[in-house]
This record gives sequence, structure tokens and C-alpha cells, in this order.
Amino acid sequence: MLGILRQRAIDGGLAASTLRRTRSALVSARSYAAGAKEMTVRDALNSAIDEEMSADPKVFVMGEEVGQYQGAYKITKGLLEKYGPERVYDTPITEAGFTGIGVGAAYAGLKPVVEFMTFNFSMQAIDHIINSAAKSNYMSAGQINVPIVFRGPNGAAAGVGAQHSQCYAAWYASVPGLKVLAPYSAEDARGLLKAAIRDPDPVVFLENELLYGESFPISEEALDSSFCLPIGKAKIEREGKDVTIVTFSKMVGFALKAAEKLAEEGISAEVINLRSIRPLDRATINASVRKTSRLVTVEEGFPQHGVCAEICASVVEESFSYLDAPVERIAGADVPMPYAANLERLALPQVEDIVRAAKRACYRSK
Repeated sequence: MLGILRQRAIDGGLAASTLRRTRSALVSARSYAAGAKEMTVRDALNSAIDEEMSADPKVFVMGEEVGQYQGAYKITKGLLEKYGPERVYDTPITEAGFTGIGVGAAYAGLKPVVEFMTFNFSMQAIDHIINSAAKSNYMSAGQINVPIVFRGPNGAAAGVGAQHSQCYAAWYASVPGLKVLAPYSAEDARGLLKAAIRDPDPVVFLENELLYGESFPISEEALDSSFCLPIGKAKIEREGKDVTIVTFSKMVGFALKAAEKLAEEGISAEVINLRSIRPLDRATINASVRKTSRLVTVEEGFPQHGVCAEICASVVEESFSYLDAPVERIAGADVPMPYAANLERLALPQVEDIVRAAKRACYRSK
């Protein structure tokens, strides 16, 4: 606490003013989620692509089974019938091939939306994603834009083994030139995918297979065809004063459930949905930690060099004197994903893990 007082003495009114403005912006952002209607994440993604294809003839979709089969997860349902085979391309099973074609089309001014059946398969195309898409704008001194979206399910599903369960958020978020987004709700999915398609730079769009069928409340504003969420801005899903929980994608739901359990024990948890992994909204994270003085980070990916590690580093660098407890980092187990259901559960963060970590941060052992 002495560190906080010293920091306040140094920063003076400027820091207080900055925090007030940040908090005001965050509270305003919460209004997006108000509304009685509901929509599944699958329908949110489908409608976002549909509306952007309707608005811009340069937008097209390509990938395995996106056309006649209407997508392995039905995200592209109805698009072939509506826009025809010239804008909805079924490709052979060759990620390296169709990703390269997509990057070339983006060079030429088109706006491809490339679907990977799972981001595990994007490893076949990683040279095009990183060495071509991510670096071309810099290497051309800004003369070449690469407006392309790489989208598909990322991370663990259920019982699909080590080669179909990996989270690639930290992999792609480490690359300059890429933007990396990870939606949680239907509102996230619609607003962020629209932003990704409209963006002049390559965007890696990490969905979660287990969220596709989940329904979420969605506002009239989010249903408007002009709706778009800002890239690089996190959302406070639940306000609190005792501990900050920062996470993304499916783990946001787990964090919200953990916050409910913590509330029953008198602990007020603030839950931050990152939405954007790169760029990372460090201002929102640090403003929250400076309020609560405690941090718990959660991700499904491997612990070493993960997204959580970057968040913890940011807080230690920018808000260390505000911390009243060591940061708590929850991640997937440091092993390839087991196939057996009981072992798979042990390899992934669970609600009770988040509860225990938050209680440790608050020095509550029971």
C-alpha cells in the first residue's frame, strides 16, 4: 500500500484523471450487451460474413467444405446459394495451397476470409500467414496492404486429442504485423468479425468450437449491419473491487461462473474479456489491477510463453506498486492434450481452479 501512495504522489492528478476517463469508457462499453434478444455464436458469425459480403463485393470466402457442405460447423450456411461459387470457394485439402491463394488475392486488393477447419491445420500454412501476410506491409514500406482474415475453431473441443486441441493465441500474438482476436459472446463474434473483415491488415480470428451453439443476449445495436467493435479494446464483463480476473474466449464463461461463486463468499471479482489478444488492451487491464490490487489470469493454452505470461509481465512493469498479492496465472497443463475425458479435464482450467486462485490472491484459504 505504501507503494501505491508513493505512486499517487508521483503521478498526481494526471493519473487520477486518466483512470477516471478509462473507467468511464469501460462503463460505456458495457451497454453493448444490454438487450432481450438472443443469438448463437454460430449465427452471429454467419450473419457477420453475410452482411460484409453483401456490403462489399471484394469480400469472398474460401476453405474446405465452406460451400456445398455449408461449412464443417455451418458457419457459412446459405452463402453459396446466395453469392455463388465465384465468392464461396470449396478448396482441396491443402491449407498451404489455398492460404497462399488467399494471400495473393489480398495483395491484389480482394478481401478473402479463409476458413481453417481447425487452427491446428493452420500449421500447414504458417509460412504464408507469417512470412507473407504479416510481413508484407512492413517490407514494402507500407505500399502493400494484406486485408485477409484467417478464421476457424481454436483450442480444446472435446475428445479430439492432442493434434486437434491446441490453442494458438500465443503463437500468432507474438508476430508483428498480425492482429489476433478471440470472441466469447455472440456480440463479440459479430462485432469483431466485421471489424476483422474491414481491417486493412491480416487478422487471425480464433473461435471456439464449444461456443458455436451457445446463445447469448444481443442488443438491437449489435444486430445493426453497421455494428462493429474496436480492435484492441477489452470489455469488462463484470465489475468488482477485490480481484481482477483476465481471460478470453471460452474461459470468460468460466471466469464469470467463478465470480458468482466468489461473490457467495464475499469476494467481489472483476472479469475482463480481452476480445483482442494483439493488440492487447494493457490500459484496461492495468486500470482494473490498480483498483483491485490483485490479478488472476486464465487461458487454455500452455503456461510457458503464454498470453497470461504477457499480461502478468505488463502488470508487473506498469502497476507493480499497486499489487497487494502475487499475480496468479492459470493455464492448461504443460503436456500435449490427453484423449481420455478424465485426463482432458485435468489438463484444462476449471471453474474451481479460478476460485482457488482468486481466494489465494485475497488471502482466503477457505
